[in-house]
Amino acid sequence: MPELPEVQTVVNDLRSAGIVGATITRAEVFWPRSVAMPSAEEFCRRLAGQSIADIWRRAKYIVMDFASGEHLLIHLRMSGRIHLTNPAEPRAKHEHIVLDLDRGRQLRFHDPRKFGRMFLVRNVDDVVGKLGIEPLSGDFTAARLLAKLHEHQRMLKPLLLDQTFLAGLGNIYVDEALWEAKLHPRRLSSTVSPQEAEALHSAIQHVLRRGIEYGGTTLGNGKANFYSIDKQQGRHSEALQVFRRTGQNCPREECQTPIERLIVGQRSTHICPACQMLPLDE
Repeated sequence: MPELPEVQTVVNDLRSAGIVGATITRAEVFWPRSVAMPSAEEFCRRLAGQSIADIWRRAKYIVMDFASGEHLLIHLRMSGRIHLTNPAEPRAKHEHIVLDLDRGRQLRFHDPRKFGRMFLVRNVDDVVGKLGIEPLSGDFTAARLLAKLHEHQRMLKPLLLDQTFLAGLGNIYVDEALWEAKLHPRRLSSTVSPQEAEALHSAIQHVLRRGIEYGGTTLGNGKANFYSIDKQQGRHSEALQVFRRTGQNCPREECQTPIERLIVGQRSTHICPACQMLPLDE
């Protein structure tokens, strides 16, 4: 599933491609359930003629602001992608929504597993209002993270994956951040010290910024893997420290303990058992 860095990569690429300022001349929906709201028919009718004023990200959502004051939110879910193509290119099997632009280009929503959704709304908060703080925003501080951690008695990994707690993190970047901070994923949030919260705060921002710098994470060549708008893979898999590194040595020179895979909160999880020890009283 695309996480914050992958979604930000798509946003950055759309902006670089000059999509801001373009007008949607026509919308076609070939799988109606890809449109969460309104109906597919109303969706197409209301999108025609909309001028794109801005593109940005909230959590794992791509947000298009229109000059009319309406907004298009796109959640890629498990396998969704946005393709920017020439209209002459034949529509592929899994391209379920096509938006014609006035500059001779098309935006196509490609989604083999059909879990992705689009929302055309007048108020962004109707969709994202309950999401947690943005981890790359100025409001996200180590002190605030510590306070929020101590509001709960939950294992760190499930809590960090909770989008109402912190927006945008998924399995890859939580594993990477917890390794970076030397915290066990089963550690209770209420036991984290101020120094550990500082380390976790720094680690979260570091791994997210690294993911964006590398253009997101693509794991293999399968249909559900991440590709940006020009069908290019992300390069962040080259920089992963523990995620899907089971059996390989811990990257820390002073450690070199083999990485282990375990299940935490029903999610596949990767840790260094030496660097990320669970306190005996937990």
